[in-house]
Order: sequence, then C-alpha cells, then structure tokens
Amino acid sequence: MAKRTPLYDMHVKYGGQIVDFAGYDLPVQYEGLGVLKEHTAVRTNAGLFDVSHMGELVISGDGAEAALNNLLTNDIRGMYDGQVRYSVLPNEKGGAVDDVLVYRINGNTFLLVVNASNAEKDARWISGRLPSDVTFSNISDAVSQIALQGPKAELILRKLVKEEYVPKKYYSFVKNAAINGMRCLISRTGYTGESGFEIYCGNMDACAIYETVMQAGKEDGLLPAGLGARDTLRFEAAMPLYGHELGEDIPIDEVGLGFAIKMGKENFVGKDALLRHEPQYERVGAKLVDRGIAREHCPVYLGDEQVGVVTSGTHSPTLGYPIAMLRIRKGLTGQLTVDVRGKRLRLEIVPLPFYKKA
Repeated sequence: MAKRTPLYDMHVKYGGQIVDFAGYDLPVQYEGLGVLKEHTAVRTNAGLFDVSHMGELVISGDGAEAALNNLLTNDIRGMYDGQVRYSVLPNEKGGAVDDVLVYRINGNTFLLVVNASNAEKDARWISGRLPSDVTFSNISDAVSQIALQGPKAELILRKLVKEEYVPKKYYSFVKNAAINGMRCLISRTGYTGESGFEIYCGNMDACAIYETVMQAGKEDGLLPAGLGARDTLRFEAAMPLYGHELGEDIPIDEVGLGFAIKMGKENFVGKDALLRHEPQYERVGAKLVDRGIAREHCPVYLGDEQVGVVTSGTHSPTLGYPIAMLRIRKGLTGQLTVDVRGKRLRLEIVPLPFYKKA
C-alpha cells in the first residue's frame, strides 16, 4: 500500500488526480487544470508542488565533512553555513547510487536531500560507510517539503516572511525561517529551470504552510502543480532524472555533469574506476524533425546501426515541439533517426538545456 504525504488532504481539496509514485500517493495533475496549465503557470507565474516524498538524511560529528566528502563526487570543503551544493553519490564502478543536494548547516552538520525512490538505499549506502565518530540520521518521515517555483515565487514568498528569511543567493538557504510563526528551512533551489524556493517543515505544519502560500499567491496566478508538470519542467531545463539519465550502470562521466565531479580531489568512492574509464557515450538533446514523440527506451540509429537510446522524451509545452534527451555514442556525425513504434523519425541534435529562463 502506498504511503501518503502529510499534504494528501491538500491534494484532495484541490482536485489532485492521485497516482502511485515511488511508493507514495501523489497528484499527477489537478482536475480542471492539467499538465499544460500547471506547466505554463510555473513558466509564467508560479506553481506549488508537494515534494515531501523526497528523502532527508543528516550527517553530523567532527569528522562529518571529511567522511561525506569521500562519498561524493563534488567537493563540499569550503562551503559556507547556509550553502547548498549538487553532487552525485557514486558507486565503486563509477555509476550513480543517486544524485543529491548537500546542505551545510554548519561545519559539523550536513543535510542531504535524496530522491524518493532511493531514500532507503541511500541511507544504507551512506550509513554503512561512515566512521564510528560520525552520526547518521534518516529524518525523511518527519520532514515535509513544498516547492514554490516560477518567476513570481519570490514576490509571493515576500508576502509571508521577513526579509532576513529570504535566501539571497541561488543554492543558499535560511534554516530558522518562519511562516505565520511556523518554523521552516527555506532554500533558493528547485527542479524546474525557474526561480523558486523549497520549504522544509515539520509534518504537523505542512498543510497550514501549503494553504498559506496558496492563498498568498492566488492573485499572482499561483496554481497547484503535480508530477506531470514537474517532469516536463525539469526535462525542458535538461535536469537529469535518476533512472533515466542516471543509474547504477551508467558511468557518471558520460552524462554531462562534469561541474559536479571533482577529479582533483584526493579521493572519493568510484574515482579509480573513473580514472580508468574512457567515456564512450554522451548525453545530448534532440528535437524531432518528423512528426511523432520519442519516449524513453526508443532506440536511436545512425543508418542501420543502433548507436544509442532515448532516456527522456515528450512534447515540450514551452517550445511547442517534441524533444528528447539521448544517450548516444560520442563523436557521431550524420543523420540520426529514432524508432517510434516501428517507424524511423529523423532527429536534429540541439544544445542543452532546451529551455533557459531569461
């Protein structure tokens, strides 16, 4: 039986069409709205998402920074209190256990936000590789997360919080913020390609904070948004999705995340495997020249030879045409095609991201 987040009653109130996602009952879209309207609201005004299914792990102790740094591809040394950093959590063979956000609470305490489908796996992986003087806690079941995203997100947030509670820099956070007296952590982060914030709070306050934000944003075009819009938004922004662009068996040096892989670090799990590995594939963007939509797993061809696969594909609501992310062999030239239900459709390689906010 699927779990329900503390915001389940809000989804029912606003007409959420509930599906099972990563073991949780979550809205894929809302009645009377739909993916297109919700997606457009985030691109033009603002949308509000329930992302309470995400996992939250706390690593603390005098050796927390060094121990965690050894488990991540990015370098978390030198972060300031209140900073967020993206990283891959690699395995020994150079694949991805997960991709994560690292929040530095202070020099001895770090919060990791991990993907819902991987939360238990990540918890086992990390806790089993920490030294005895480092403490590990999985607080996922005690934390709710609400994402306020879109060009009007800051306008809406400022109606609700004091100036000092608004994070100033991208990928920064304020840990002791308050909305209507309810304590929360607010970070300037998101998974949509737009400006926005993610609000972490205790489960008992989740519905009240959600409703407070919804009412504050009503005159600014704020809409509730579900999983469908979250996926099309992240896809247009070319943000990788675990299980699609990332996975245990996909070498992380083949997915375009070099900014988060610091090979100059003394060591991290999987570094030796990456040093021995010569990348054979790359992640690229494509648009369909011919009519049709290429979905995940559709094979990609150069002539009659399969040279890759679609990892994500859909019709872009913002751009108005079908797009796809491909995992293909490096250095290809010539006309690529994709097999969609037995029909070969032509592809045009385009830069990533597909969409970038002004």
